[in-house]
Amino acid sequence: MTEHKGACCSSPAAICYWFAASLIAWGVLSFIGLYWRSLHALSAARILFAVAIGCVADWLRNHTLHCAITGPLFLLSAVTFLMSDVSLVHVNKLLVWPFVLIGVGIAFLVEWRFPQRSVS
Repeated sequence: MTEHKGACCSSPAAICYWFAASLIAWGVLSFIGLYWRSLHALSAARILFAVAIGCVADWLRNHTLHCAITGPLFLLSAVTFLMSDVSLVHVNKLLVWPFVLIGVGIAFLVEWRFPQRSVS
């Protein structure tokens, strides 16, 4: 019989796992950034890709509800910044950050409000 793990609020172990996964992703993206200028050291795209990868890893392992929301949000934001950096689209980058911050806030509020939702 398979046990379903409920989505829960972040624990210190989940936060450490997310941080470690994000740090490893940032390191790999740093290596790519040596050869592809769009992913340079402090680019928003690289940082957002790294935290998105951390969220996906955390969701797969710990089923934290906010990572199910923020992972795609960070990924979409990273792609937006990357497309802007390579001049495929023109985006006012100052308009993207409020959406990221509001999305993260909503994700944590949803997790706080509904901490015991079961994962299907």
